[in-house]
Amino acid sequence: MTDTSLHRQLPDRLDNPLRSALLGWQTLLVLVAVVIFTVNSFASPYFLNAWSLSDLTFNFTEKALIALAMALLIISGEIDLSVAAIIALASTLMGLALQFGADTPVLVLIGVGTGIACGAFNGFLVTGLKLPSIVVTIGTMSLFRGIAFIVLGDQSFKGYPASFSWFGQGYVWWVISFELVLFLVAAVIFYVLLHRTNFGRRVFAIGNNDVAAKFSGVRVERIKFILFCLTGLMSGIAAVLLTARLGSTRPSIAQGFELEAITMVVLGGVSILGGAGSIIGVVLAALIVGLVTFGLGLLNVPGIVMTIFTGSLLIVVIALPILFKMWRQRA
Repeated sequence: MTDTSLHRQLPDRLDNPLRSALLGWQTLLVLVAVVIFTVNSFASPYFLNAWSLSDLTFNFTEKALIALAMALLIISGEIDLSVAAIIALASTLMGLALQFGADTPVLVLIGVGTGIACGAFNGFLVTGLKLPSIVVTIGTMSLFRGIAFIVLGDQSFKGYPASFSWFGQGYVWWVISFELVLFLVAAVIFYVLLHRTNFGRRVFAIGNNDVAAKFSGVRVERIKFILFCLTGLMSGIAAVLLTARLGSTRPSIAQGFELEAITMVVLGGVSILGGAGSIIGVVLAALIVGLVTFGLGLLNVPGIVMTIFTGSLLIVVIALPILFKMWRQRA
């Protein structure tokens, strides 16, 4: 295991299979989720209601879908800060198409297609022109969001058909929403892709050392380009779900989604330096973030406090591996 994943290692005296399983990062996340769930159940009498728990899933699934793809991208050593702006642009183009009479299948294709196109654009700038991904995606974040503001200004698009709204508001069975089912299916797909395929092994190899991976025959630029397209794809899907759930399009839609998605990824055990991480951890982290924000919402905590919490959590999780490494060196 490389230094980039030291925050998921244990001291040597604990490094055996049983103790690793009991004291691993994912086990810790499960315990944290249980504690937060218990606290929420006592803090609000409405929390344990079946429909409230269903509403909880709407609180994180769209961001978690993005986090699944973002995890692979960060493991490869790259990052995409434009995901929320991609949602804004995709939603705007769907709303624009609606004004010309587009029906549900066309709206979905426009949303997903816009996401893929934006991801491919980011991928081309990073892999084709060799530009740093953090700089590129900060630029495209302003570009995509700016286009949405130019098209809409202070207006909004409304009047989406009921068949389209079902994607963000519909239920597959009882309180099981379509969004939750889609997220679970996507999580299984990304788990298999990352942990059970040669593609996933190449992603880890690139994140650990892209130069060595290239000399080993791995097509580094091609894989990174695919990962940017995957992130754009999931952003486009999230745009469809979010627009359908809200029933309207505004240029400010999805603001802050990139922060929460990255928080889910890093909290889930993905090294911000690349080369280490797991999809199971990301799923657990998404649940934790959803539980916290939903619980705070039930207590009528202002949204700015939730933003402060998310930002603080991201800083703490990034700092933990550094502190742990320093502690091991001293020990």
